[in-house]
Amino acid sequence: MAELNGGARAAPQGRSDTDVELALDERSTLRRVPGLSTELQDISEVEYRRLRLERVVLVGVWTSGSAVDAENSLIELKLLAETAGSEVLDALVQRRQKPDPATFIGRGKVDELRDVAAATGADTIICDGELAPSQLRNLEDRTKVKVVDRTALILDIFAQHAKSAEGKAQVELAQLRYQTQRLRGWGGQLSRQAGGRAAGGEGIGGRGPGETKLETDRRRINHRIARLRRELEQLRTTRATKKAERLRQHIPSVVIAGYTNAGKSSLLNRLTGAGVLVEDALFATVDPTTRRAQASDGRVYTLSDTVGFVRHLPHQLIQAFRSTLEEVAESDLILHVVDGSHPDPEGQIAAVREVFGEIGASHVPEIIVVNKADVADPLAVKQLLAREPHAVVVSAHSGEGIDELLLAIEADLPRPAERVDVVVPYARGDLVNQVHLQGEIESLDHTADGTHLVALVPEELAAALTAAAR
Repeated sequence: MAELNGGARAAPQGRSDTDVELALDERSTLRRVPGLSTELQDISEVEYRRLRLERVVLVGVWTSGSAVDAENSLIELKLLAETAGSEVLDALVQRRQKPDPATFIGRGKVDELRDVAAATGADTIICDGELAPSQLRNLEDRTKVKVVDRTALILDIFAQHAKSAEGKAQVELAQLRYQTQRLRGWGGQLSRQAGGRAAGGEGIGGRGPGETKLETDRRRINHRIARLRRELEQLRTTRATKKAERLRQHIPSVVIAGYTNAGKSSLLNRLTGAGVLVEDALFATVDPTTRRAQASDGRVYTLSDTVGFVRHLPHQLIQAFRSTLEEVAESDLILHVVDGSHPDPEGQIAAVREVFGEIGASHVPEIIVVNKADVADPLAVKQLLAREPHAVVVSAHSGEGIDELLLAIEADLPRPAERVDVVVPYARGDLVNQVHLQGEIESLDHTADGTHLVALVPEELAAALTAAAR
């Protein structure tokens, strides 16, 4: 941050020294964050032209926390921009008590931002926050380049990575909800009327004020939103049917959740051999994946990979993905994966737990899985374990700690409610198989009359075993 000029001054009445210092800071120049330009040294000119990367400048407002927190936030924004397919040219941050209501950054600093964009040849400015429609319009008018906020950037990444019909519908719904509040017209389009000849040559008796272009766009978006909601409701019914079948068979559900790019998909592949796409990029997984797993005692459970979370996850996404996120809230156990090599793992944990609270998953038992142990700082991992006692350190890449994690999962899985001591006729081998899948077997012996079982099983299976043994 630029140093304050001049000597110490007495604080005006009613204002603290901190307030005066911050007010002087606001009048200083934008602070450049070094080392955030995208490295393209390994990309040839032909490849660069084919990629058609957008050239962007990042800008953030530092309102609270330390300078390191502000820079970490912009570093994450840089990764998001690069994941979306952009070349980051420069990054700037301004210290303010709160974002400017008209232009996000101070009005006097917009001109400096415009000069930076012109000097670097940027065609897009990405702001580290969600902009109001007026802020977006004012910044574009003043800087003469396209302006995108953090929410629009994340939505764009989701749109690129969604592959399933449900994922695409959820992302489109989130984008339309975001766009509805930000519709704008240019020039005559705002007052363009659909009456008279514009209405198809209706002539006398057919003329009228009609709809403005803005109203037409809003109506079409609302119709599309209603259609997407119906489609998602149908898909939600299909998922509910599958879930009901799992509940009927008393199959526990384990969900892998956590910050984006923490290694959730790699962990699912390591635990189940699922073969899910693994990519060193933010939000590489948008469509959830569920695989069958089996504990060492024979019990079957499901493991589900979910979409990654991020600081300030857009509410439009939480609402659109609510049917998918309900899988987390309704699960029996959460594997909360944390990137042990990240500079701020505690901040990531707090951000994810904030989303857990929004979707009603705070009550679900949780195991902290500190991933990437092979590249993490041992001291940082030790400090993290001190704060999170119910945690396991693993490396999905090398396999370190996976056996310990499997034991922790088995210990935290819900246990069957009823203890039975029965002799099951050999003709009812199907019931014995159900005990292997759903229960915990304490002892199993083959006698002349049948299979002697002592086991913990669900209530329904206990009743069936008792009836068969009579």
